[in-house]
Amino acid sequence: MIFLHHPDGTRFALNPDLIETVEETPDTVVRLTSARRLLVSESADEIADLVRDWRLACTAGAPA
Repeated sequence: MIFLHHPDGTRFALNPDLIETVEETPDTVVRLTSARRLLVSESADEIADLVRDWRLACTAGAPA
């Protein structure tokens, strides 16, 4: 899970496998595979970094 923030500052966890797109319009909108849209405080670049770090952490413990 990655942790993001709603615009009001509320922190929540999101399964990155559910992310379909991230748009800055100028607000950052995360569109999920369910077609649900979430408005978040993080930038698209920050979200990309969080997802990359999460995936690296998941594969770090995987057997070769």
